[in-house]
Amino acid sequence: AAGEVTVGIDNFAFTPAEITVKAGTKVVFVNHDDIPHNVVAQEIKLHSKALDTEDSFSFVFDKPGEVVYFCGLHPMMKGKITVTP
Repeated sequence: AAGEVTVGIDNFAFTPAEITVKAGTKVVFVNHDDIPHNVVAQEIKLHSKALDTEDSFSFVFDKPGEVVYFCGLHPMMKGKITVTP
């Protein structure tokens, strides 16, 4: 099994901002900020709902490649996930 990785949302930043995971890994995004954020990746049609404080959103990355994502509410917040076979 590829497992699970958590990406935190802290102080208007994804932490860590860049990760590498094996295909099939579930990535869980958890918002620790006091205001809503979401997760958007256009190339894979990923779009979470707005996450309130301590809400989470998970997605299984099953195709190898690079996924650049951002917060649709605060586009300066960016991250990257590299998915390996």
